[in-house]
Amino acid sequence: MNHHFIVLVSLSIFFSSSNLYAQPGGIAGSRPYEPTARQIITEGLKTTGAYSLLEGLVKKTGPRLVGSPEAAKAVEWGRKTMEDLGFDKVHTEPCKVPHWVRGLVEEASIITSDGRNIPINICALGGSIGTADGGITAEVVQVKSFDELKSLGEKAKGKIIFFNRPMDRSKINPGEAYGGAVNQRGAGAVEAAKAGGIAALVRSMTMQLDDVPHTGSMRYDDTIPKVPAAAVSIIGANLLDSLLAVNENLKIKIRLTCQTLPDVESANVVGELTGTEKPEEVIVIGGHLDSWDKGHGAHDDGAGSVHVIEALRLLKELGLKPKRTIRAVLFMNEEFGLNGGVAYAKKERPGEKHICAIETDAGGFTPRGFGVGADSVVFPKFSQWSYLLDPIDAGRITRGGGGADISELAKLGVITIGLRVDGQKYFDYHHSDNDTIDKVHPRELELGAIAIAVFCYVIAQEGI
Repeated sequence: MNHHFIVLVSLSIFFSSSNLYAQPGGIAGSRPYEPTARQIITEGLKTTGAYSLLEGLVKKTGPRLVGSPEAAKAVEWGRKTMEDLGFDKVHTEPCKVPHWVRGLVEEASIITSDGRNIPINICALGGSIGTADGGITAEVVQVKSFDELKSLGEKAKGKIIFFNRPMDRSKINPGEAYGGAVNQRGAGAVEAAKAGGIAALVRSMTMQLDDVPHTGSMRYDDTIPKVPAAAVSIIGANLLDSLLAVNENLKIKIRLTCQTLPDVESANVVGELTGTEKPEEVIVIGGHLDSWDKGHGAHDDGAGSVHVIEALRLLKELGLKPKRTIRAVLFMNEEFGLNGGVAYAKKERPGEKHICAIETDAGGFTPRGFGVGADSVVFPKFSQWSYLLDPIDAGRITRGGGGADISELAKLGVITIGLRVDGQKYFDYHHSDNDTIDKVHPRELELGAIAIAVFCYVIAQEGI
């Protein structure tokens, strides 16, 4: 055989082999990071560690209303869990949070013109004042919008205002339907008081036909008298609607014993895998540790909290060492004012630069992809990695995304990203006694953690 031919063939094999193994995370015949992504997927589905973590959180704390002893236990659980898993620089970062207490009494009944009392299921909205000891009894008026309420004029004075605009079932995205109805919950008490009403009763933010009320935050305006506010179950709302259709003079009695206590100290929980080459460049992955005091707070946002812990665990278990720092943050008080997100963003971190932040707060359902809050120039630096997530059907990377807790980082110019999941059932459980761990599927939950692990790792390796 010709000597020169042998040399050329040998050099060709050498350079081809070198190029293959020079690919990030590469082996022969693979695209960049594909084998690494496969490793993460395999390890995650084999162990489903996220569900074990969620079981531990629920067993340790139950629901974690901000300011409560259960929320304090959750902070300790998060710190100890991260330490036990061997994360770097595990610590808590203090923040002061509100302390609202639901109380033992949440009662309502419809009083018909013939004297019948028909109980309906309600729950106080977060932040509501209570009623007097004997409750409030008054005629009720139904409205579908704030404009309709304003048009009632004198007819609204002294009444309980029943806000009964349903979530729009025609919307493909349930989050859009939620956004089209939730202002009743947030501002209903203020609008009721402006109109001269003495209480607000709000249709629960769900499309599920059941008798379980869904809570959530509301707000007051210090220039307007404060009135109690409660959510009524969908079955209760529909019953009230049907009775009002034949008797406009119905009365309702509401009794609530909720109250707001002085603010208390709480904390975010932080742990990381410190970058090996550019540790000062940080990718945040976060969920919120607090929940409402209904159910277990399993989907909202126990799922997100364990997503980010499990994502780091997978990377560490596989011996993957990110070039840039990946930092897991369990934020405190997303539900009641973003105190944790504000405190994290305000904290001085000399020498550090946050290159992006990923939030998971849409439940533990099957992941579909990520929404990226970046312009058309930067966006392709994220979307190019969609093929790594395609094997788990989570490769839909679109523009526009983020989350409430990382919104404060967005104000500082940080690119924000949100995990997107199949959320068709999310509002069946959201903020209610339905949000229990049995509603979370172990493999679906794990796939969310896997998606975050793959995505944050490749960002940590490549930068933006």
